[in-house]
Amino acid sequence: MYQLEEKIWFWALVIIPVIVLLFLVLQFWRYRAQKKFADASMLKRLSPNRSIFKSVLKVIVLCLAFFFLTIALVNPKIGTKLETVKREGVDIVFAVDVSKSMLAEDIAPNRLEKSKQLVTQIINNLASDRVGIIAYAGKAFPQLPITTDYASAKMFLQSMNTDMLSSQGTAIDEAIKLAKTYFDDEEQTNRVLIIISDGEDHSEQAAIVAEEASKEGIRIFTIGVGDVKGGPIPEKRNGVVLNYKKDNQGETVITKLNEETLQNIASEANGAYINGGNTKDVVENIREILNAMDKTEFEAKEFVDFKDQFQWFLGFAIFFLLIDISLLERKTAWLKKLNLFNENL
Repeated sequence: MYQLEEKIWFWALVIIPVIVLLFLVLQFWRYRAQKKFADASMLKRLSPNRSIFKSVLKVIVLCLAFFFLTIALVNPKIGTKLETVKREGVDIVFAVDVSKSMLAEDIAPNRLEKSKQLVTQIINNLASDRVGIIAYAGKAFPQLPITTDYASAKMFLQSMNTDMLSSQGTAIDEAIKLAKTYFDDEEQTNRVLIIISDGEDHSEQAAIVAEEASKEGIRIFTIGVGDVKGGPIPEKRNGVVLNYKKDNQGETVITKLNEETLQNIASEANGAYINGGNTKDVVENIREILNAMDKTEFEAKEFVDFKDQFQWFLGFAIFFLLIDISLLERKTAWLKKLNLFNENL
C-alpha cells in the first residue's frame, strides 16, 4: 500500500515536454543556420566533434533527472506495518452501467464519465464503510469485491469503459443478482446497493429481482444519469465523433433517461431514486441515508505505518544530474578514448 503526500508537485512534470520542445526548436534552428553557413561535407570538416546523439542523450538524462526530482517532491510513502483494526460501517456495492447508451452526451461530459464522478465523490465522503464495484451492460461483471481500500476502488472505477463487456444492453437484474453474492457475511446487517444508470433496462425483470434482494436485507438506491429528453449515441474514433448510432431504418437512435424504471427498482427494495444531475446533491443525499443506518462492526487489515520514500528518487535525480555534468558537459580523457559518439573518426 502506498500514499502520495504532495500530489500538487505532479504539475512540475510539464517541465519535461517543455524541455523536449525547446530542444526540437533549437535543433531545427541550428540545422537551418548551419545549412546557410556551409554544406554538409564542409561542416563536417569544420566541426568534426559535433554529435546529435550526444545532444539527444543529454536531453534524455536531463528529463530523467527532472522526473525523479518531481517524484521526490511528491514524496511517495509505503506502508510497512499491517494491522487488524475494528471499524464500523455499511457495506456498499456500486453497480455502474457501461452500456453504449452511457456514451450519450446529454449530461456533461457524458453519462458514463458523470457516473464515475458521482461514485468517486461518494467514496471520497465515506468514513469507514466497505465498498465493492460491479460493471454491467447485457451481463454483469465483478469489478472489485467488498473492500476498505478506497484508492483501489477509485482506480478500478476509472478503468471502466463501454468496451469492457461484449454483451450489450442494460440488464439491471443481472447486476442485482451479482450484487447479492457480494454480501456473503451473515453478520452484515446493512447492505446497500447503489445502481447508477440511465434506466434503459431491456430485461424487464429488475423490479422482481429487486424485491427478492430486499427480502435478503439489501436496500437498493438508484441514481439516474442523463436527460429525459435524451440524446444520440456518438460513435467516436480517437476522441472524434464520426457518426451517431442508427437503427435498422437508418434513423438516429435517441436514448433517454428512464426515471420510472429506476424509481420502481428502488421502491421494490426499500430504497430511493436520486437524479444524478447535481453531484453535490447526490453526495449529500447518500451521506444522509448512510448516516441514518446502524453501523456494523467488522475487522479490516490496513497499513498504519507509512515511511517516506522520497530519498530514493532524490538520489536518482542527483545521479542523472551528475551524469549530465560530468559526462556530457565536458570531455574527459577516458571518454575520448572510449569514443562513444564516433567523434574521433
